[in-house]
Amino acid sequence: MRKRVNGWTLVVALSAFAAVPSFAADALAKDLTSTIALLGLPCGEVVSAQRLKDNDYLATCKDKNRYRVYMNAEGRVVAQKR
Repeated sequence: MRKRVNGWTLVVALSAFAAVPSFAADALAKDLTSTIALLGLPCGEVVSAQRLKDNDYLATCKDKNRYRVYMNAEGRVVAQKR
C-alpha cells in the first residue's frame, strides 16, 4: 500500500509541473491580447505567442493577423503588423 500512495503522489506532482507552462502561456496570450487592443489594432484574441527576445514577441491572432509586439528604445510598447 505504501508504494501505491507514493506512486500517486509522484503522478500528481508531475501533473502539476506539466500544467505550469500552460498557465504561463495563457497569461501571456491574455496580456498580448490586451496590449494589441489598447494600441487600437484588430485582433480579437491571441491564440499563440512566440518569444523572439526579451520584451519581444510574435503574436498570432484568432483572425489570422500577426503582430510583433516589443518595447522600443524609448520604452514604449509597439505592435507592428507582420
